[in-house]
Order: sequence, then C-alpha cells, then structure tokens
Amino acid sequence: MNNKSCNVSCAAPVRKLVRQHRARGAQYAVIDLGDVTRVVLMATPAGRGPVRAQAEEALRAIGAVLKRQRHPQTVTVQAVFLKNAKDQAVCERVFAEHFGDQLPVTTYVWQPPCDGSALAIEAWSVGGNAHIERPLRNVVTVTYKGITWTYCGGVSLERTKGRVHRESLNGFWQLETMLKKAGVGFDHVVRTWLYLGHITGPEGDLERYMELNRARTDFYRRIRFGHGHLMPRVERAVYPASTGIGMKGHGLVMSATAVDTARKDVMWAPLENPLQTPVYEYERVYSPKSPKFVRAMASVMGDYVTMWVSGTASIVNSKTQHVGDPRLQTEQTIDNIEQLISRENLASHGLRGAGAAVSDLARVRVYVKRPQDYRVCREVCARRFKKVPIVYTVADVCRSDLLVEMEGVAFVRRSFAR
Repeated sequence: MNNKSCNVSCAAPVRKLVRQHRARGAQYAVIDLGDVTRVVLMATPAGRGPVRAQAEEALRAIGAVLKRQRHPQTVTVQAVFLKNAKDQAVCERVFAEHFGDQLPVTTYVWQPPCDGSALAIEAWSVGGNAHIERPLRNVVTVTYKGITWTYCGGVSLERTKGRVHRESLNGFWQLETMLKKAGVGFDHVVRTWLYLGHITGPEGDLERYMELNRARTDFYRRIRFGHGHLMPRVERAVYPASTGIGMKGHGLVMSATAVDTARKDVMWAPLENPLQTPVYEYERVYSPKSPKFVRAMASVMGDYVTMWVSGTASIVNSKTQHVGDPRLQTEQTIDNIEQLISRENLASHGLRGAGAAVSDLARVRVYVKRPQDYRVCREVCARRFKKVPIVYTVADVCRSDLLVEMEGVAFVRRSFAR
C-alpha cells in the first residue's frame, strides 16, 4: 500500500495520554502532557461515620495519590456530591482547614452517592510547568503551553420554585461576571454543568427543565461561541457541551469551564452524533425552546484533542429507547458515547487521526434515577468502561422515561498515516 492510499487506520501507534489507576479510597487517571501532568480523582469514603470523618478520609485518599505523582500537584477544581444538603457547612470547614488559601473551585451538588456514603468527590489537579492564579473566590485559572483554562463554580441559587427562568438567567449572569473578572468572555466557555432541583416537576404550564432551556436560549442569543477558533467546515450551531441534570430540593447549581489562547493551532470542533438528532433541533414537544448545547465539544490543541462529552442518555434520534429497562438504557447510553467519540465520527467532523474508545475516557459521571438500578447499571459500566474512574450518584434525569445519564471527558493524541 502506498502513502496516497493509506488512511488513518494504518497510522502508527501512539502513546496514550491517559492512564487509569486504582488506589485505596480513590480511582484516578493521570493525563501526561510532557512537562505538565493533570490528575482526575474520584474519591468515595469506605467509612460510614460522621460526615467530617468521611470527608477527611476522602481527602487523605486524594492526598496519597497526588504524593505519588512525578510533578507536585495542586488541586484546582472539585465537585462534591452530598447525601444531605445540610452537610455542606461541615464540608466547607473541612476543606478550608485542609486547603487554606489554596482552596480549589468547589461546587456542591445535592446528589446522594449511590453507595450510601455521605459524600463523593471528583477532584482535578495539575502539576509541572503550569501557572495557577485565583482571581476571586470560586474562580481559578491554569495556564500551560500557551493555553489558559478558567474554572468557575459554586454558583448556587436556593429558591427557584416558581421562578426557574429568572433564577437561571441570574446564574448565567453570575458565571459571566466571574469569568469577566478573570479576564475571559462567556464566548470562551466550552463546558457547563446545570443541576436543577425537581427537574421534571411542573412550573406553570411547562416543566422546570423547559424553563431552564428557555433561560439558556435567551442568554445565549447574544453570544457567538468559538471566539475565532472554530475548525473549518463547522456548518451547524455552536454551543458549549453541557449537562443539565436533576438534584434534590428546588435549587439550581451551576459551573463552567472556559479556554483562552493566542495559539493559532488551537481550534474548537462541536461534535454531533449520527445516531442522535442535535438537541438544539429537538421537536417542541421536548421543550418549547430547545436545549442549547452540543453532544460534545472537541478542543484541538496541537497534536492532542480534548473532548468534553455532554450529558448522554438512552436516546436514538430524539426518542427514548428501552423504556423501563435500566440495563438496556445503560448499554444504549454507552453505545451513544462510543459512537460520538469514535475515530470515524471525529473524521466526519474534520478531525482525522483522533478518536477514543469508551475505555480510554479519563473519567465518567453516571447519574442513576432509581437507587434500585445502581447494581445493574454498575455491572454494565464496569464491563464497558473497564478501569475508567467513575462516580455514581442518584439524580433525576430530564425526561420521566429516562433512567440513567452519563458524561465524560477524553484526552487523546492525534495520529496520522505514514
């Protein structure tokens, strides 16, 4: 076979960016970027004592892992999933004592861990040739290789009952203000997380999630995402990747990640799935104003690609599949992610030489609607994702007939034909 006829399937093997591991009290993945190392950890305490003891146990597990890395690590951002909302105050004190003035961006979510623990932590750290700044509370910037990542979180609106649209707009404005103070515009946002209490409950003539979608549509109307870094051939709408998922109570919690750079070889590619209708093109029956996000956002940074996979469920085209069957819904959800991040799908979006298997993901969050479905869901995920770090929480999904939702992130090198 000559060079002209060779395609990406004959590319030389390349070293993986991500290695997954298990440790006592934590699952974690190490992303090796040469002179920079990133680590993502899922820590769930084994003990069932007071929440303070469980939080301290999780922090010890995280610290033990980070001490073993070749670059000294700093935790920059974390999501804390709580069994009881009243435990947040205790956790805040524990984290303040542990981190001091190096407190990471912290978002508390009222989603009980499926294993019965008082909390579960997803933490991200960075080490090596990276510069970290904390311009204000719950905002941190991490700069390496000419790219600045800005993380902001902890936006919490506690009383949204009967006013989801107004409070959602308020939350987006707060995120925009936080980003602006860090020197970055909302048009740089590549990923958002929206946790809405009683997500499928009624609000006027609509559901609460529909009102959240209305607010997101109204807020995004003035924003042109991509900021001059879009890949060629982008012909569809451009929005951040996102997860819109339920939690207990009637509150709303929001967080976001933005990317800024002057590098010309950094480009964004919004990804859609050939198995699914783009959510922003959904029929009005699902939401009078459709959800404004893409199935995944790929950021091409030189010779590697980061893919943020949005909240994904058992949907083909726009229809729910396998109603009432948690096993088949879990399988279909993973099938959808597998297709979305595949080499073939990325090539169809102009990203030849990139792609991943589901077992290559750096981390996965699994949201399970019914606690009794946890066991079967976990069995399927263990088989399909293998060693990928996973956190399982109990959370309502945006449709009454959906039983599970997942999201993830992948870091992959590009490889090309010889």
